[in-house]
Amino acid sequence: MPHRLRVPAPSGPPLTGHLPFTDAPGVPDPVEVTSRYLTRGGRPWFPVSGEFHYTRYPAGEWEEELLKMKAGGVTVVASYVIWIHHEEIEGRVRFDGDRDLRRFAELCSRHGLDFIPRIGPWVHAEVRGGGLPDWVSARDCVPRTDDPVYLEAVGAWFEAIAEQLRGLDRAHGGPIVAVQIENELYDQPGHLLTLKRMAQEAGLSAPLWTSTAWGGVRLPPDELLPLYGGYTETFWTEADGGWPDTCRKHFFFTHQRDDEGIGSDLRPVHVRGSAPDASADRFPWATCELGGGMAVSYHRRPRVEAADIAALGLTKIGCGSAWQGYYMFHGGTNPAGELTSLQESHATGYPNDLPVLTYDFQAPLGEYGQYRAAYDELRLQHLLLADFGHLIAPMESVLPSTRPLGQDDRDTLRWAVRGDGGSGFLFVNNHQPHEPLPDHPGTSFTVEFPEGGSVSLPSAPVTVPSGATFCWPLRLDVAGLRVEWATAQPVCTVQDGGRTVLVLAAVAGIAPELALAEGTVGSLSTPSGEVAHTGGRVLVTGLRPGTDALVEVETAAGGRVGLLVLDAATARTAYRGEIWGAERLVLADAGVVFDRGEVRLHSTVERPSFAVFPAPPVREGAPDGVFTRYTVPADGTGAGAGAGEASVTLLRPAGPAPEPATGVQGRASAPADKYFDTAAAEYRVDLPEEVPPGTLLRIHWTGDVGRAYVGETLVADQFFSGRVWDIGLDRIPAGPLRLRVLPGFEGADVYVPPEAGDGWGRAHVERVELVTVGRRAVG
Repeated sequence: MPHRLRVPAPSGPPLTGHLPFTDAPGVPDPVEVTSRYLTRGGRPWFPVSGEFHYTRYPAGEWEEELLKMKAGGVTVVASYVIWIHHEEIEGRVRFDGDRDLRRFAELCSRHGLDFIPRIGPWVHAEVRGGGLPDWVSARDCVPRTDDPVYLEAVGAWFEAIAEQLRGLDRAHGGPIVAVQIENELYDQPGHLLTLKRMAQEAGLSAPLWTSTAWGGVRLPPDELLPLYGGYTETFWTEADGGWPDTCRKHFFFTHQRDDEGIGSDLRPVHVRGSAPDASADRFPWATCELGGGMAVSYHRRPRVEAADIAALGLTKIGCGSAWQGYYMFHGGTNPAGELTSLQESHATGYPNDLPVLTYDFQAPLGEYGQYRAAYDELRLQHLLLADFGHLIAPMESVLPSTRPLGQDDRDTLRWAVRGDGGSGFLFVNNHQPHEPLPDHPGTSFTVEFPEGGSVSLPSAPVTVPSGATFCWPLRLDVAGLRVEWATAQPVCTVQDGGRTVLVLAAVAGIAPELALAEGTVGSLSTPSGEVAHTGGRVLVTGLRPGTDALVEVETAAGGRVGLLVLDAATARTAYRGEIWGAERLVLADAGVVFDRGEVRLHSTVERPSFAVFPAPPVREGAPDGVFTRYTVPADGTGAGAGAGEASVTLLRPAGPAPEPATGVQGRASAPADKYFDTAAAEYRVDLPEEVPPGTLLRIHWTGDVGRAYVGETLVADQFFSGRVWDIGLDRIPAGPLRLRVLPGFEGADVYVPPEAGDGWGRAHVERVELVTVGRRAVG
């Protein structure tokens, strides 16, 4: 059916100078906050932040993982500074090894990444006591208030953080662009202001001071930039509660920023309905916790797919987001406590039992640095924001008059436009988890602008497939060529000599078309399809997307522009970065990192290949459309060639499944440690004598809870949700490896996703395999 939308005239300039946020004097790119978007160096700025907890990852691997995040389009790294990880024992504050906050921040700076320390002191983060050390909670005081006894401990902690970060503020050329105070504190605005003042007095400095703002939070007026979130699934709701409505709503285009569901197990729920947020008139829509995945608790084990994350991210841009912040972007592992385990649990008064060690979070980059499909989906969006975010950020989100009637409406197409007076971007989301959305045949769009009339697309109605999520440009200027519209998503631009090439990604199931303003076109050639002149536009149809689908245009002003339309799958292998002395587009099924002129591939194959555009003239490779493909020769180290074989042997069958106890709020508790000695099936894993670095043990299993031991030391664990269980062999000590797997108790109040099948009640390791991810430098 035809869909229409009228973009209103711009509402006037945003408020500026109305907030007490100032950057350090004299910095070349001052950060400022308007009422609708952020600016940097006077230009609209669309940050992309990703959470990575340094204390949950080996320090020796931080740099490579930060480079993975940067290659994925993350521009700002956020990390909780988890108090109990640094001062589990009172008075012994540790910033050594994996706790080296300063080194982590310096690595961010080295690679051009901004850094946001989220200093708490209460952070949640699925950590014991929300990050407050036990000795703080044991004091005769009321934590998370202005109780002087509590503030005395917090003051010393803030001073320790400030000492670690001294000289890393913006005034000294450092990476700290913001500091977050506390987390999810919804009813203590005075305390939040006290914490901000204490942090500043301790010596912390940043242009932005932020706070989480979901759940109907009350913030001290204008003192903290409110940051929002939204998750595709939850681990903190009831086992039998179904897919929460607070998650469902994130797959619709709305202008509601708040998510009253985040952390709702720890506070009253304030339901806003569809009312606009009070802060919307003074602050831009910024996020810090769009779900890059989701943790699993014992009683509820959500399963998050890459398509869910992609739909969430792109829909938020269409809704009006001006800052995409993901939690988590990179998974990790809880450190071993000296006195106790350090995870959130019923034993520490939480409503949820979390695994002792794993904090993988199903993130785009996993607990051991594994690349996941969500990384490819988000990277595609972040490439768009890197080149066009300065255009999108000031654009207002406009919703059509015909919208879904409610959260149960799966039949009305979900779409929106970000636009200014004469141009914009059209967003469509036809995906949500659990309940697939239908195809939409006969779809067309007409968008009316106050300047320059309307844009109608495509040339003939199309079917929007179930599961499709995309962004199409409307009147996009590319080096003097105006793309009136395209039924393909902008990816990025690349310079090829004197030619600017706009790279686009086709949408699976929709034929790509390009409509160019005739007055900006001098001449045009296309490798396939047809060219027609109609209504003042040059229309290219029938184009076969791929590495050779380059439409070449000489503009009316004599410039040269290319329009390269990749197919949907190939576009998700695209990276952009510096290789061989220039910024180029790289296609690789492997992971790619760019490190100050060096390029490295992370691949499971011995001789990985990659394609480059434009290729340098001095290097020979094989043609791949307009790209040149290169194969990395084997280097004799076995990198990427595999690690041989592993085997698994049953030593002891499982006994009867233990009946779950219940904890806080009557939820099922994780089985006690004793049951792993008495009721678990036990397996021996035999590994080769030598295993290459970067090798994962991949376990195909069923059951309730799995734990891995070397001797009596717990080295890895997992709650079953139907996925394979990976263990990074680099992380565990040498010695015989044992797996203990408990069966699930029939009738237990535990949610396991339907995709997991019926294996939850049966403790069984079907097989194990070794997967080696080799790290290869490109010469």
